[in-house]
Amino acid sequence: MFQSVINGVSAVAIPILILVIIGHGWYKKVKVYEAFTEGAKEGFTVAIKIIPFLVAILVAIGAFRASGALHLITGMLAPLTTWIGMPGEVIPMALMRPLSGSGAIGIVSELINTFGVDSLPARMAAIMEGSTETTFYILAVYFGSVGIKKTRHALPAALLADLAGIIAAVLVTQLVFA
Repeated sequence: MFQSVINGVSAVAIPILILVIIGHGWYKKVKVYEAFTEGAKEGFTVAIKIIPFLVAILVAIGAFRASGALHLITGMLAPLTTWIGMPGEVIPMALMRPLSGSGAIGIVSELINTFGVDSLPARMAAIMEGSTETTFYILAVYFGSVGIKKTRHALPAALLADLAGIIAAVLVTQLVFA
């Protein structure tokens, strides 16, 4: 019953959100299409500026995965994560997500191919994908593109939010699907 309600809400959530945004813009007399295209132009300019930072973070992620460090850390954390209800197979997702969105999607794809789309590890990883962020990527790219050198509390706060997202993904998966 609960899962069917979630499926129903998720089927209409994004279309309703888009209609609400367009309706709010129309109500406020904003030229929605023009504002959208202007934002797209600015986004393209920013994309050109962040390419060097993007290349640097992707090289670092590639070195992390190729070095075997991800596998080593996964082995050390497996007893703890199993105790809290996270299968050991999901640990690489939890470690990779703050580093790389595309790396994390690759791990989710591996879990789906290995265990099946309706398996606990695949569902947990998918929920984790949606409830966490690519913290290091965002800090490197966005702070680097505008020249911020001292991030102060941004990194600890973002990593704490990622941890909360990981824990929430484990709890939600255990409550809804286990």
